[in-house]
Amino acid sequence: MRGLISTISCLAMLAVASPALAQSATKIGQHNAWGTYSYQAQNGKVCYVLTVPTDKQPTSLDHGDIYFFVSQKPGQNVSYEPQFIASYDFQSNSKVQVTVGDRNFTMFTRGKSAWMENAAEEPQLIAAMRGGADMKVQAKSGRGNDTNYTFSLRGITAALNSIQSCN
Repeated sequence: MRGLISTISCLAMLAVASPALAQSATKIGQHNAWGTYSYQAQNGKVCYVLTVPTDKQPTSLDHGDIYFFVSQKPGQNVSYEPQFIASYDFQSNSKVQVTVGDRNFTMFTRGKSAWMENAAEEPQLIAAMRGGADMKVQAKSGRGNDTNYTFSLRGITAALNSIQSCN
């Protein structure tokens, strides 16, 4: 039941983020904490993996739906683009900090989304995620609230492996 609710919440959030994506997204599978999905884009099929946090802090805030999303770049079988998606706008010009084990990564923000500040570090983040147990994400809302999220990395390797042949 929780997986179904997560899937419905995910698709609802994606409908807000990208109407075309949500209308045509197909669930491929579930690998522990990570769901796998695909949709047809103009330049080919796009596959992605998605998860929700296991912990949201501070608990006194209404965080809404929060996702960590890794998409496969169209036409590039093993090139991934990590993205953090919130249901609120981030503080203007703020950075999101991602920590996996002893590795730290920085994401830039625009609206409700954050992407790797240095795209050359995307493979390093993915490698850290594959080898880690959990991932911590720190962000600042447009209202100035410091927020912290924990994501389970259980299933990330299987999920990414399952979309390697997406084309």
